[in-house]
Amino acid sequence: MPRVALIHDFLLDLRGAERVFAAICDAWPDADVFTAVYDEKGTEGRFAARHPHASFLQKLHPTSNTFRPLLPLYPHAVESLDLRGYDIVVSSSSAWAHGVLVDPGAVHVCYCHNPFRYAWSEREATLAARSPLTRPALRLLLSRWRQWDWIAAQRVDAYVANSTITQKRIRRYFGRESTVLHPPVELSRFSPGPVGDHYLVLAELMAHKRIDVAIRAFNALGRPLVVVGDGPEYRRLKRLAGPTVRLTGRLSDSEVADLLRTAQALVVTAEEEFGIAAVESLASGRPVIALRAGGVLETVTEGVTGTFYDDGDDPKALAEAVSSFDVARTHSSTCVTSAHRFGVERFQERLRTIVTETAAKGGTAREIERPLGGLLPTRVSRRGAESMRSR
Repeated sequence: MPRVALIHDFLLDLRGAERVFAAICDAWPDADVFTAVYDEKGTEGRFAARHPHASFLQKLHPTSNTFRPLLPLYPHAVESLDLRGYDIVVSSSSAWAHGVLVDPGAVHVCYCHNPFRYAWSEREATLAARSPLTRPALRLLLSRWRQWDWIAAQRVDAYVANSTITQKRIRRYFGRESTVLHPPVELSRFSPGPVGDHYLVLAELMAHKRIDVAIRAFNALGRPLVVVGDGPEYRRLKRLAGPTVRLTGRLSDSEVADLLRTAQALVVTAEEEFGIAAVESLASGRPVIALRAGGVLETVTEGVTGTFYDDGDDPKALAEAVSSFDVARTHSSTCVTSAHRFGVERFQERLRTIVTETAAKGGTAREIERPLGGLLPTRVSRRGAESMRSR
């Protein structure tokens, strides 16, 4: 019986990527679990029985509110994890987990939520948001991260992308092909019910999520909006919110399910790689009003289970979509049926098949120079350097 190891970037809270990783863990109940840093309380005990192995950064006891300043250290931390003796490694990565070092001949399959956004797709926006004094140092850090990331990607045997947009980014940034497998959604948590007056935003409160667009739109509309989530933008958004907008912070699963089933519609203001919240809304029988971009194009059918707007920076565009979309014409049963495509068991079966097929081919022997000290690669091949410059 092959020894299996599972690894996720960090296990500090229980959001979309962590729920996907929980489904991966359930698919291999006897596998060992690894991560850069772990917080049992923050993850609500979901992984406690698996006794996750963490890196040396665990000594600092980071939380979901304090882990970001350690960013330059995570590539080195993930490379320090001891995966000797494992035949199969499955990583769940939106940043650095795909950079784990495995034994020669071992098979590494990566389920990719997104290449690290701040180094790739959001690099320029990230730099623009910093002061001119700190921008040069951050630019250097992100350049080094790109080097490390590209090298790490060449060591992976097979990539599985959570959506078409992620598949395109894996090809563009890493030069690797991948198989699309949509994330699982715990459909049993959700069910239709009596509908209230409020609209709902369910997201991590980060700048790239554009939650301010929703708040400005609903301030203008004077309609009730509930914003569920926490993050660095919380205080700014709280100050921006008008009398009809309520920010709740993080809520329990049951509270979120109640708000979803009673909402007029879920509002999505960011380009999500997949967007699990949208499927959760459909499973609750509620439509989605979303920016016409990203994963919602694969989950929401315009005019049937939701509607789209086109200008992501304009609150008026969102307000017009909210005003013109007749929520009452959406059938809850149609939404629920649409969500059934994303069940957990279907995801687990397909991922196990991909891993089994990859293992049957054997580990890929690639002559790729390994980094030294996380973000300090010893050398990048000419092909790798040219590839990174073109991105």
